[in-house]
Amino acid sequence: MTAVEFHTGVDDPLDFACRLLRKAYQSGSRVQVTAPEPLLIVLDRALWTQREREFVPHVRVAGASAAMLRRTPLWLSDHAPEVIGAHAPAVLVNLGAAIGDMAGRYQRVIEIVSLDPDDAQAGRERWRQYKALGLDVVHKTPA
Repeated sequence: MTAVEFHTGVDDPLDFACRLLRKAYQSGSRVQVTAPEPLLIVLDRALWTQREREFVPHVRVAGASAAMLRRTPLWLSDHAPEVIGAHAPAVLVNLGAAIGDMAGRYQRVIEIVSLDPDDAQAGRERWRQYKALGLDVVHKTPA
């Protein structure tokens, strides 16, 4: 069963995501990150530069070869791609992209919702979608 966590009221979603992804990488997790394209561009850059000498290996799914996806623990995409297999990530981190009913493919889904009213409203809608799919959803506030 997929576990869904909502982190709401996040002041700086990009920084939060970078810290979360760094921890995931250090723990050996494979993670799919979905976000709207403009945010992916900024996240891609931030993962290269956020902390000096702490590069977090990641790849943009669009255009990546199967071999590249197998070797890379963090995948960035504007949607949840139809990748299934031994190397597919078990964790999805969503920064506002619509993921539909594909959430059930993952062991864990982490939603990051900012303070922006439009983002908060979209997050509420995703919460309802997860509940409609019968998934367990928990709420976490930023520390």
